[in-house]
Amino acid sequence: MEETAIHTQFIINALIIIGLALFVLLTAAAYTVYAERKVAAAIQQRVGPNRVGPFGLLQPLADVIKLLLKEDIVPVAADKFVHFIAPVISVSIALITMAVIPFARAEGLAFTEGTGGYLMIADVNIGILYILAVTSISVYGVTLAGWSSNSKYSLLGGLRASAQMISYELAMGLAVVSVILLTNANYTGDGGFLKLTSIVEAQREFWNIFINPLGFIIFVTAAFAEANRTPFDLVEAEQELVGGFHTEYSSMKFALFFVAEYIHVIVASALITTLFLGGYLGPFEGAIGVAEWSPLWQLLWGLAWFSAKTLFFVFVFLWVRWTIPRFKYNQLMDYGWKRFLPLAIINLMLVALGIAIFAS
Repeated sequence: MEETAIHTQFIINALIIIGLALFVLLTAAAYTVYAERKVAAAIQQRVGPNRVGPFGLLQPLADVIKLLLKEDIVPVAADKFVHFIAPVISVSIALITMAVIPFARAEGLAFTEGTGGYLMIADVNIGILYILAVTSISVYGVTLAGWSSNSKYSLLGGLRASAQMISYELAMGLAVVSVILLTNANYTGDGGFLKLTSIVEAQREFWNIFINPLGFIIFVTAAFAEANRTPFDLVEAEQELVGGFHTEYSSMKFALFFVAEYIHVIVASALITTLFLGGYLGPFEGAIGVAEWSPLWQLLWGLAWFSAKTLFFVFVFLWVRWTIPRFKYNQLMDYGWKRFLPLAIINLMLVALGIAIFAS
């Protein structure tokens, strides 16, 4: 009976964390749109949203209401079921990616007992493989949306998404493998080196950005393509495809694609933070004795650093969009196959060589 009660409590804790994570993620996605409009306005010397609420802070709520009240138009010749399910796939994949990302460490708190003392939804022993698997199928939402709309512009956008994924995911995967090699060499705790918690804990001495800078650059660039963000937003290039894969979408279905894009931005920023910037680890933790603090203060410390790093990269995503023009389609393929793939292979060999030299 006692084991059943403990198991039930773990499930309740997990559901609470899931609910909080979804609330925070969806709210953050809405206000990332607001931040994008403000950043764009500052770069272009405009004002940005400032009418709805103080400083325009209620603009995301007004946008949601507007989209809810718009008519949902479906093309007569479209595959209606696939047309409906495609945006659901996109936003669902974006949301479940956060399940294995550790937000902070706080051993001793009741709601972290089921995850080994970490504030996260699930501490699985193949966390990084889960991330790669989930992100690789996110392209299906875009591809199916383009195909089901029965529009040549949408179809071309969907086809571009497939070709784009093949181009950047090989380099991204090799950049992740270089991080796994470093984790395997540096992590001395319990558990496998494929866990995202292990990847973070292995960076206590040096963050991976300092010992694997080329892998960091490759991963960040691929993350822009993963999120379909400028300069790799070829699947919705309005000058060429009138909006691309979501040309035939309106109302809340269009809003779901919009939400999925900004959730991808947040998730990509969180992954960059976790893999290369030490996740929830702050600077000089050993010098200031963070390990001796109470679990609650450790939790707040980790959350603060994880949030700050993630928000910084969200800003980088917004900054790049309004700074760098879109690449042409052939340029993306060229960069993916002829530049980043060879660089990722060379980087992997250098990381392996460095580990072999310093380990001997």
